[in-house]
Amino acid sequence: MTALASPALVDVAFALQGSALPRDHAESLAQALMAHLPWLAGEGHAGIHPIKLVHGLEELALMSPRSRLLLRVPLHRVQELKAMVACELSVRGSGLRLGASQERELLPHATLYAYKVAADSADEVSFMATIANELAQLGITGEAVCGKHQRLTALGRALDAFSLMLHGLQPEQSLRLQRHGLGPHRLLGCGIFVPHKSAAAV
Repeated sequence: MTALASPALVDVAFALQGSALPRDHAESLAQALMAHLPWLAGEGHAGIHPIKLVHGLEELALMSPRSRLLLRVPLHRVQELKAMVACELSVRGSGLRLGASQERELLPHATLYAYKVAADSADEVSFMATIANELAQLGITGEAVCGKHQRLTALGRALDAFSLMLHGLQPEQSLRLQRHGLGPHRLLGCGIFVPHKSAAAV
């Protein structure tokens, strides 16, 4: 299946019971989920959204009562995923219990935002050139705005990433970008786009 013919996807959101998570938890969370959902590793279009945590500089971050675990998966995986309700996960020593789940349809918003998109280095110019090339291959126009540089630890090394916003998207382009994403490491929360109202988040 080509990038332009990616399957229909949906976000499945789980309520979370837990008090805190390490800020750099993406790899451990992916491993914990794959232990229960082994198909995640081979499902190229699946992604794990970054969990929103209380802002701060501490390594162990408090979770908000509104924190959710969101996974973007093909429609044919939804029922398997929903069976995870009440599952308990250990994420770098922090416990999480999955609560009720809810499906969220992907909608064609003109402005999309990714909290982090994987980059080859901390060079913003090089990153934006790579993004421009990938967007051209997907047939996606619109203006890209690069945000802050970030680093995460995974695969035994530090990985670079940038936040990214695209606006002025046509409806079909918006859905295509949400289904395909940009760059690698979708299970680490990278390259997953969600609707946003303005450029303020970048």
